[in-house]
Amino acid sequence: ALAQPFANAAASLSDYTKGVTSPAQSCAAIAQVTLPDVVRISSRMIAAEGEVPAHCRVDGMIAPEIVFQVNLPSSWNNRFYMVGNGGHAGQQPDDQGANRSAALMRHFVMAATDTGHNGANEPGATFVLSNPQKAVDYAYRAVHLTAVTAKEIARLYYGQPAAYSYWNSCSNGGRQGMIQAQRYPDDFDGIVATAPWVDQTGFTIGALWNQQALANANITAGKLQVLATAVMQKCDAIDGLADGLIDDPRACTINVAADVPACPAGNNADSCLTPAQAAAVQKVYDGPRNSQGKQLAPPFMPGSEQVVTGFNGTASSSWMGLIVPPAPGETSADFGLAENTMRYLVFNPPRPDYDYRDFDFDRDPGLLDYWSRLADALDTDLSSLRASGGKVIMTYGWADSILQPGMGVDYYEQAVAANDNAEDFIRLFMIPGMTHCAGGLGPDQHDAVTAVIDWVENNKAPELMVARKLVNGETTRSRPLCPYPQVARYTGQGSIDAAENFQCVAP
Repeated sequence: ALAQPFANAAASLSDYTKGVTSPAQSCAAIAQVTLPDVVRISSRMIAAEGEVPAHCRVDGMIAPEIVFQVNLPSSWNNRFYMVGNGGHAGQQPDDQGANRSAALMRHFVMAATDTGHNGANEPGATFVLSNPQKAVDYAYRAVHLTAVTAKEIARLYYGQPAAYSYWNSCSNGGRQGMIQAQRYPDDFDGIVATAPWVDQTGFTIGALWNQQALANANITAGKLQVLATAVMQKCDAIDGLADGLIDDPRACTINVAADVPACPAGNNADSCLTPAQAAAVQKVYDGPRNSQGKQLAPPFMPGSEQVVTGFNGTASSSWMGLIVPPAPGETSADFGLAENTMRYLVFNPPRPDYDYRDFDFDRDPGLLDYWSRLADALDTDLSSLRASGGKVIMTYGWADSILQPGMGVDYYEQAVAANDNAEDFIRLFMIPGMTHCAGGLGPDQHDAVTAVIDWVENNKAPELMVARKLVNGETTRSRPLCPYPQVARYTGQGSIDAAENFQCVAP
C-alpha cells in the first residue's frame, strides 16, 4: 500500500541529517525485552544485500493477534518510517519487501503490521468472525500500537529515540495515516496519505449504488471505450488546453444519453449505449442519492472511465472490473470491498448472507453510522495535530476508479473551514489523469515523502510537486502538482509535456 517512491529523500536527508547512529546493543538482546501488550518477540540479523544494508529484523505480536515487524539498519539516520495496508488489510509484514528495502536503503528504521489478522487465512473482512476485537484493531488500534512499540524497540536498540517519524501509504493505508493525524497526532511528524479511504462508509454506500445500477446492464469493454472517448472529447479542453487530460472533472457535466452514441432500438452493439445502459452509467456519475435527491456520498468523476494500457499491454477502461462487473453475473472489485464491509463490519453481529439488493438508500444509510465512528477518518478537529507540529500531505488522482476523489476534496475543504490557516500543516494535491495511488493517463510519479520531510525538518512548505509520466523508465510528460485549490496552467510557451511551462494559479 505504498503510495509513491521517495527517490529524492537521500539528498534531502543529507541536507537535514541529525547524524548517523549505530546500535547500542546486540540484535539478539532485543528478543529479550519486555514491552506492553507484546506477547511474542524474536530478532535476527539480516546480512547486507545489494544496496540494502545489514539490519536487525524484529518480529513480534501484540495481543491479541497484531503481527508486526521492525527493521533496524546498522547505520541509522535517526528517522522512523512506517507503511500501511490496502483494502481490509491482513497483508503480512514480509509482504512489504519492496517498501522495506526502499526505506532501509535510505537508513530509516522501517515498520509494518498486518493490523491483527492474516488475510490469506481470513480473507476480506471475515476476520471478525474469529474475534470481534479484530475489527477495532483493523479500524485504528493496530497501527497506533505498532508505531509506539516499534519506536520503543528502536530506542532500546540504538540507545536514543527517533528524531522524526514518517508515514507513507495509499488507499486504506492513507486512511490509516489520516486516522493517526486525527486521533494519535504524536505518533508521526509527517504523514503522506495518497488516495486516503477517509470515508470508508461513504464509499460503501456508493459501491452498493453502482452495483445495483450496473448489475444487469451488461456493459462491455467496447462500450466503455466509446464512453471514454466521448467524455474526453467533451471535457478535455475545458481547462483551455487540449492535452488528453481532464484538469478538474467537476467542471464538466456529463449527460450520458446526449453525449455518448446511442444505440438504435433493438441494437446492442459495442459502438453505442442502449437507453438502459446510459441510465446506469449516469447513476455512476451522479453518485448515490436518496429519493429526495440528497447526495449520500461523492460520485466518480468524468475521466475515471479512461482507457489505459495495463502491464500486459492490453488497453481497457479503468472502470472494467473495478466499477463495472467484468462479465454478466459477476461483481466488481469495488463492490467486493463494499459487500465485505457491510456483511462483516457494519452489522454487529455480522450478517454473511446480507444481500446488497436489500439496501434502501432512504432507509439504510444510518446502518453504517457505528462503523463510521470506528473507521472513517473524517474528524476535522486537527488542533492537536497543529499543536504537535505534525504535517500532512494528501494526494488524490482525479481519475481514481476505486475510491471517489470527492471524499478527499470534501474532507480537505471541511478541515480548512474548521482550522484557521490549515494550509500551515495540511495540504492537498489533486492529480489530473491519475487513477488509484498511481497509473492512468496523466503524470503520476511524484515524491511526497521528500516534500513532507522538507516541511517537517526545514519548515519548507510544499508550494508544488513535480509529477512525471514514465514509459520504460523514461519521462514522457511532466506537470506541476499544485496545492488545492490551485491548478496548473500552461504559460503558452514551450512543450505542453514539460512541467516548467506551467504555473500554479488560482482556478
